[in-house]
Amino acid sequence: MKNTFTQSMAWLHTWAGLIFGWLLFAIFVTGTLAVFDKELNHWMQPEIPATEVSQADAATRAIAYLQTHEPNAGNWGISLPTERAPGLRVSTGDRRHGVGVQLDPQTGEPIAVRDSVGGNFFFRFHFTLDLPRNWGIFVVGALALVMLAGLITGIVIHKKIFKEFFTFRPDKGQRSWLDFHNASAVLLLPFHLMITYTGLVIFMLIYIPAGVDALFEGDTRAYFQAQGNARMEQPRRLAKQPGELVDVAPLLAQAQARLGPIGGLNIRNPNTAGARIEIRPVLGNRIALTKGNAMVFDGVSGKLLSDVPELRPAALTQRVMAGLHFAQFGGYPMRWLYFICGLVSCAMIASGLVLFCVKRGRKYANANADASSRRWYRVAEVCNVGFIAGLLLACVGLLWASRLLPAELAHREAWEVRSFFGLWLLALLHAGVRPAKRAWIEQLALSALLCAGLGVLAMLAGAADSLRIGVEVTGLVLGLGLALAAWRVAHPKPAPVRARRQVEAQA
Repeated sequence: MKNTFTQSMAWLHTWAGLIFGWLLFAIFVTGTLAVFDKELNHWMQPEIPATEVSQADAATRAIAYLQTHEPNAGNWGISLPTERAPGLRVSTGDRRHGVGVQLDPQTGEPIAVRDSVGGNFFFRFHFTLDLPRNWGIFVVGALALVMLAGLITGIVIHKKIFKEFFTFRPDKGQRSWLDFHNASAVLLLPFHLMITYTGLVIFMLIYIPAGVDALFEGDTRAYFQAQGNARMEQPRRLAKQPGELVDVAPLLAQAQARLGPIGGLNIRNPNTAGARIEIRPVLGNRIALTKGNAMVFDGVSGKLLSDVPELRPAALTQRVMAGLHFAQFGGYPMRWLYFICGLVSCAMIASGLVLFCVKRGRKYANANADASSRRWYRVAEVCNVGFIAGLLLACVGLLWASRLLPAELAHREAWEVRSFFGLWLLALLHAGVRPAKRAWIEQLALSALLCAGLGVLAMLAGAADSLRIGVEVTGLVLGLGLALAAWRVAHPKPAPVRARRQVEAQA
């Protein structure tokens, strides 16, 4: 620790950023990719057609299929085609553990679709690091607190924060890395604070359960009921009497006028007098992110039984913060804004990690430094390459694995995840046996090649539509950016003599 408050904050910013920055980079990268999780789902399952079908027609065909194949099931789930997910899926059982079948929206016939973790893997990794759910949420929450500490200490140590927003001196070695790190941090400081804090608020009942424990004696169901999320009781007596299901098309039109775009519906106790039709909107079509915005209709008469509940101010505030974090509102303009902000945030974290090694390269890499210092400096170099370039390689490698693994492979989703972690581990090992500069060049170049080659995979599969082409064009642009980064590492411009002397004096 240092003597002054500012020096102490600089020490904390540097070492907390280095030790935890590698995992924070992984969290931000996967969170950025998760902005387009549904588009990635669609790309990774090329068998699903993208057709123009009205939701009413798709729902009618889905119900006809369920009437034929699952007439006695206690619950029907139907995921309707939407702008971001054009597939039609039906399931029986509860929504989380039910057995699902993919249907052709135009014909209602089942289609064989390969199993794939899809973009949901990036979403799940973003808040659990692919650890067991409860453990992962706590680990990511702790890292979010570190991120908040890094942001606050960064504000403290950079007193000329407004000036640094407009300062960038290219081709000056350490100074260029510092300028980019400062400018990107200042540019998106409100975004960084918002995305980190709201990420903590999402799981506030897990991190700080004392309030619910004190007021509701630990009964979370009672807490949600008090916030206006009470679930309607099912009519068990009527559920034993046969009944004819009402036409859902008028109900969908009524719900769409009230809720906006529809995501799907659940039919409980179908073909009985106690049938209930729950129609839910597309998740996040409004800023307040909630799963309780459903309308419930009588499945026989079509009468509205339950409208959208009114949330109390505390619950509404929490849902708005969750909505700000998930960025499901605002359509594609907002989605692209979050994606670009996420990319800049990733570059900000990566530049800070690289800056650590650039700043200390001359001090620890020469022969006069003690063996322990050189060893720890080498560890930092290897982790930088493996956790930055290696993670990017693993992410795009997962997309390739989704297309190259045999469609009929047993436990295919698990093999996709193994491919991701296997590539990541190989990247770390590669960084450990290669000189740092060569490892950066080779891994960035390979990532660039794989990103640019996503379109080739699409041509081999013969699946092309606007959503999939969007993924491939984005991959091409990112690939060009990674190729440029690899070229700059391979052909660095020497810093001016004056700047080199300043760096040597500081070292």
